[in-house]
Amino acid sequence: METSELLKKVRKIEIKTKNLSNHIFSGEYHSTFKGRGMSFNEVREYQFGDDVRNIDWNVTARYNTPFVKVYEEERELTVMLLIDVSESSFFGTVNQMKNELVTEMSAVIAFSAINNNDKVGVLFFSDKIEKFIPPKKGKSHILRIIRELLAFEAGQRSTDIEQALRYFSNVMKKKTIAFLVSDFMDDGYQKALDLVGRKHDLIGIQVSDLREESLPNVGVIRVKDAETNQAIWLDTSNKKLRTKYAAHFLENQDRCKTAFLKSGADLISVTTDHRKPYVKQMMSFFKRRGG
Repeated sequence: METSELLKKVRKIEIKTKNLSNHIFSGEYHSTFKGRGMSFNEVREYQFGDDVRNIDWNVTARYNTPFVKVYEEERELTVMLLIDVSESSFFGTVNQMKNELVTEMSAVIAFSAINNNDKVGVLFFSDKIEKFIPPKKGKSHILRIIRELLAFEAGQRSTDIEQALRYFSNVMKKKTIAFLVSDFMDDGYQKALDLVGRKHDLIGIQVSDLREESLPNVGVIRVKDAETNQAIWLDTSNKKLRTKYAAHFLENQDRCKTAFLKSGADLISVTTDHRKPYVKQMMSFFKRRGG
């Protein structure tokens, strides 16, 4: 992608997602992720209704009148985006490619985070760790992340979610809000998911496309596995085949839901289908978590 074209796309993503973040997600984000705890801010004279447990006895004795400690919420958090950049993310048949949807959602989350003075970092993975961008603050940092999301090309085709989770767990020692974004067509990541779920605030975002859910009846077609590059011919007029295909998708969805439920982590399911906008799914999640 040429630099001028990339910059135009970055600007377009910035305008759209920053607007969503400012007018829709910021308040919900703040109420969902409230911070690590409370930190001491100041002391002031006791007022009727104050919690007596917050009385500062040293200051009270010095001035011979009751004073209380005032605390404020520690707002600064660290947000990490764990992005699956394997070949299966470059697929889409309805409104947009899955990787384009991932870029939009990631930008919305990133802008919501910096609006709350939080740090944001990114981990790109396939079946290896492709790139790690340490968490930082600021608009220029977010724009760099968007550029990477738009232009990054993975060195490998397949997916290893377990390796990504273990790397993340090793590199991020303090509790982090982690968004794991993938189609989760990989398996064998339960132990790593449990490990990260205990240590961090983990949210999975499962991305799918309408044609991964079901096959249309359009006769004989040639399909290719994006990650293995293996191609086969399918007769989509075969009803049993279409039923089996749809059942396989649902099985994968259920397996993913079960894995996240077992680990104590949250899961959001989104699709490239414009009839089911990701904004509604994310708002529903934020409201549920912040309620």
